[in-house]
Amino acid sequence: MPQDVNQTTGASSVIRRDPVCGMSVDPETADHVHDYDGQTYAFCSRHCQERFAADPPNFIEAVDPICGMKVNTAVAEHTSREANKRYYFCSQHCHDAFVADPTRFLGSQRTPESVSEDTMYTCPMHPQIVQSAPGDCPICGMALEPMGVPTSDTGPNPELIDFTRRFKLGAVLTLPLLIVAMGPMLGLPIKSWLGAASQWIELVLATPVVVWCAAPFFERGWASIVNRSPNMWTLIALGVGAAFGFSVIATVAPGVFPAAFRDAAGHVGVYYEAAAVIVVLVLLGQLLELRARERTGGAIKALLDLAPDTARQIHADRSEEDIALDQVTVGMSLRVRPGEKVPVDGMVTDGRSAVDESMLTGEPVPVEKTTGDHVTGATLNGTGSLIIEATRVGSDTTLSQIVDMVASAQ
Repeated sequence: MPQDVNQTTGASSVIRRDPVCGMSVDPETADHVHDYDGQTYAFCSRHCQERFAADPPNFIEAVDPICGMKVNTAVAEHTSREANKRYYFCSQHCHDAFVADPTRFLGSQRTPESVSEDTMYTCPMHPQIVQSAPGDCPICGMALEPMGVPTSDTGPNPELIDFTRRFKLGAVLTLPLLIVAMGPMLGLPIKSWLGAASQWIELVLATPVVVWCAAPFFERGWASIVNRSPNMWTLIALGVGAAFGFSVIATVAPGVFPAAFRDAAGHVGVYYEAAAVIVVLVLLGQLLELRARERTGGAIKALLDLAPDTARQIHADRSEEDIALDQVTVGMSLRVRPGEKVPVDGMVTDGRSAVDESMLTGEPVPVEKTTGDHVTGATLNGTGSLIIEATRVGSDTTLSQIVDMVASAQ
């Protein structure tokens, strides 16, 4: 049965998924809630809240594809995304059975695209917004960032590539536009040389900047109006749109303006350069922010690269073999040869060597290790040979915890 979020200890975190769009929402900070059938539902935006209020039964129930039970989507703890569709499960057992072999229940092949959908995305400014696909935050309009630790095969940020192209074109067109518009203030009689054609030249230069370079800003500005959540993009879209729209009318049909707006030649002042400069400067700010986050992601990948790919296992019969790092388990006996990296956190059971722990402590002097001493994964063994017993593996190692902290901070 659904659980009410109003518990004796305060707002519960049971309801954590917007039943309309699927985003995860923190009920303690959600601005938009709706009571239905004795339960409180939280939403990421007023738009989702109003859609839900119009027809609640349409959003709160889904069918478990394994057992056929009805599942309340807002409180479902077990979900999976397959073939661009989200499925809800009544239990961990049904969820695991589905993930193990989706084709058995869906009758279609699992594609690489559907596997990559497991990545969750969140807003850097509003971490309560979480969804399973890239997009923009419904509150502030910022592009959502992938959560967790980036993998080594993660490509460059597509938004960074797109904004870089838009910024380069905008800068190339805005520079001559500024020269034409502001030249007279610098003692350059450019408008006198160009005559009536000056405004048309400004229109030609400014149109690609406003129409194409600023397209993401207008999209986010419109989304902020639809979601009834005004933000920075609302202001930018209104400012750029008003300046450009006024200037186009002043260029094409100056006669519609009162005489007080026109100069002796019948021209009305235009603001093409203001609109273009705003767009270019905002794009520059976005690039600086995106590149800063990209560098943080690069630092995380560099940390991941510190760990070795394999470990040398010692069997009970004293034979040895190299195994993948993810196959190491707690209690396994491992050999660390001279010059190799320690594969996981462990305790020395035999041998003596000096271990370089500078990646962890910053101390350049190697630390002597002997029987009973603890060693940390990804540190560098010196000239001696060590046999260690694995004590922490996988996500429990010191390196993994450091990586997780940096990823969370990003």
